Amino acid sequence: MFLSVSFDLIFCQAIFLTKVYVSKQITRLLMKDINFGAFESLYDFYTAFPNEETCIAYLEKVLWPNGVVSPYDVSSKVYKRGDGYYRCKNTGKNFNVRIGTIFENTKIPLRKWFLAIYLMSNHKKGISATQLSADIDVTLKTAWFLLHKIRRTFHRGIHRIQLDGEVELDETFVGGKNKNRHSNKKVKNCQGRAFIDKVPVMGMLERGGNVVCKVVKDTSVNSLTPPIVRTIKRTATLYTDEWCGYDKVRRMYHTEMVDHGKGLYVNGNAYTNSIEGFWGNFCKRPINGIYNRVGRKYLQRYFDEFCTRYNSRKVSNAQRFETMISNSNIRVTQKQIAA
Repeated sequence: MFLSVSFDLIFCQAIFLTKVYVSKQITRLLMKDINFGAFESLYDFYTAFPNEETCIAYLEKVLWPNGVVSPYDVSSKVYKRGDGYYRCKNTGKNFNVRIGTIFENTKIPLRKWFLAIYLMSNHKKGISATQLSADIDVTLKTAWFLLHKIRRTFHRGIHRIQLDGEVELDETFVGGKNKNRHSNKKVKNCQGRAFIDKVPVMGMLERGGNVVCKVVKDTSVNSLTPPIVRTIKRTATLYTDEWCGYDKVRRMYHTEMVDHGKGLYVNGNAYTNSIEGFWGNFCKRPINGIYNRVGRKYLQRYFDEFCTRYNSRKVSNAQRFETMISNSNIRVTQKQIAA
């Protein structure tokens, strides 16, 4: 009787292991036929990533283009384990491709992560946490953290950009209009450039190129000059309006100016229409129509998202998605997100 039960258990385990092995072999064969760079629609996306194994294969392909690299010792030899993990020879530690990325220690399947990244990057005005929670079947809190983790990856790429050539400078103010507020919530003396109820954001846009935005304390010379000097090369030509906050950079760069106060919006090649269009189409409409309200604390992350969407406007959906995945190799904790 005991021997019969033991043989039954061994037989069942053998059948199970055979099924697992066959399943992995079929997955590997399917992945050879998948062209990860071909998807240009949500339907193509589901076809490219039918299961978790294809997501892992794609992540390894993007993050390890020259082969597996140990996050603990880049010079170490790496061994492939049978359970999907790798072992670093020099340190003896096990790891997978999620280590050191925004996906580390996540309980959310990579397929949901990938879908969230795809939706966020290819929706022209963004996607709210409420909508994402319904689309990928997670809680609202999880969707909120997930979106902010993705936004943290934008910051690295945006603030390494150097602008040159013809660069337009302008500022915008984020905050509700006083006339739309309830009588007991109206703010006194908040007209014009007052910062009582609004947050100033400075923008630098290279014509035909990229844009970089920086949330600033105010629009004084001391607040506007440092981000301009860090971001724009001295060989660039700057186009500004008449605001006195640019007085210092006018002495450092070749600058041309338009005077909006006098109704002069175009002066030869000098105008700020491009960046004003960016404020309206890529920033204000998502805030008003999708996010409805963004706090001062997290505003820089939202503008990093807007800049990324503008800077990738000329590439395909698949290229945009791959770029976002390649920038995911940064570990972000829940505590860092809420900080």
